[in-house]
Amino acid sequence: MKSMIVLIAGPVRSGTNGDERLMHENLARMEKAALAVYDKGHIPVIGEWLAFPLATAAGSKKVGDPISEAYLYPVAHRLLTRCDAVLRLQGESTGADNDVRIANKLGLAVYQGLDDVPMVA
Repeated sequence: MKSMIVLIAGPVRSGTNGDERLMHENLARMEKAALAVYDKGHIPVIGEWLAFPLATAAGSKKVGDPISEAYLYPVAHRLLTRCDAVLRLQGESTGADNDVRIANKLGLAVYQGLDDVPMVA
């Protein structure tokens, strides 16, 4: 198996009521999964790694404001066009569900758990 670019999709804002501490905890959970994907020989990406700094550069003051909304989902959707697969982490998330929908439309592999992601030979 060749190395893949794998988008990690899961809850970031869902269930946080805008609490940035909880969002950071969710992102840390995604980053832990990203490390495991990397250890399997792949290149993990998380849309927020790109979207948050871009939104800040564009003038966003906090996650959920109109400027951040203009970047958060659209960045992930552009990123998906460069990915080979999606790892959908557990938890309610409209954004992650949309990532899976787009991945399916693009014909990308969608993994439901870390154990499903193959090792690079």
